[in-house]
Amino acid sequence: MYYVNQEQIQHRLDAIPQIVQGLTEAAESWDGSVMLGMVQERALHLAIEVVTDVGSYLIDGFIMRDASSYEDIMEINHEEKVFDGEIYSVLLELVSLRKPLAQEYYLWNRSELHRLTPVLPDILNKFAVQVREYIQQELQL
Repeated sequence: MYYVNQEQIQHRLDAIPQIVQGLTEAAESWDGSVMLGMVQERALHLAIEVVTDVGSYLIDGFIMRDASSYEDIMEINHEEKVFDGEIYSVLLELVSLRKPLAQEYYLWNRSELHRLTPVLPDILNKFAVQVREYIQQELQL
């Protein structure tokens, strides 16, 4: 029997609408300002944390193989069919930004709109739907 911490997964999925709002507003209003650059930076960072946290909870709960990196978390979840290839390719690119955002933040170019910023809102919403569907499907077996 699996123990999937659905409460913690749900808390993280519940953060997605605000992250989506931040990304959407940053992309639509982009002017290269420090303010929008910081909004974008924080929204991207939070998106990474959400998808890696949820992915880790799924790996632990459904007893998937151990992950060795953030990219591996995404790969394992994709292999287990938690989400589709479209989501996987974007999330793989997203998690590669963790080091630049969290450790090399002093090098981050806040004056440029990152190419993932306008793409991620749709992907994050699809991610949430597919994660919920996966959990429901797997726990009904």
